[in-house]
Amino acid sequence: MPVDPLHSAARPQRTAPSPLTRGPGSDAVEVRRSARRRRTVTAYREGDRTVVLIPARMSEAEERRWVAVMLDKLAAQESKRMLGDAELSERARRLSEQYLDGRARPDSVRWVTNQNTRWGSCTPAEGSIRLSHRLQGMPEYVVDYVLLHELAHLLVPGHGPGFWRLLEAYPRTERARGYLEGVVSVDRLPHLPAARSE
Repeated sequence: MPVDPLHSAARPQRTAPSPLTRGPGSDAVEVRRSARRRRTVTAYREGDRTVVLIPARMSEAEERRWVAVMLDKLAAQESKRMLGDAELSERARRLSEQYLDGRARPDSVRWVTNQNTRWGSCTPAEGSIRLSHRLQGMPEYVVDYVLLHELAHLLVPGHGPGFWRLLEAYPRTERARGYLEGVVSVDRLPHLPAARSE
């Protein structure tokens, strides 16, 4: 059974990088190579797809790495546009429709500033979902995963096999969990004293 990085302080798991996906619920990515482009990589949204511009001489491995980097950068930029509680509720409704057949219907979804050890929480009896303010500024797919995780708790309170089956439909589950585990790991690193200027 998977470790739940949202609700426990368990040791981070090692996860293999997920391949670039181009299916429902994920970005359609178009890579354009240019002989004139020497070192820079650029990405932008064009309708429902992401265009990544790279130098023609890049290897396939470098292309995959840069596409993942640029998707994360774009997602982080988009998440920095602060979502209010109303937008968060709308996002929850869309995720429930897309991945849970609309069965999870929270009465309230909101940001909170008093959750420093959890990314999100929910109270099924009240139909309420709370997301930690620490998620603000993280990539959209990470926020969506945490929101979907809490929506699934409205249907299945624990973390048994039935709960994890609900999250299998979300194509970025492992990637989002890996991202959150990385954030937790960095927070646990010892902080080095600042270098003194001589």
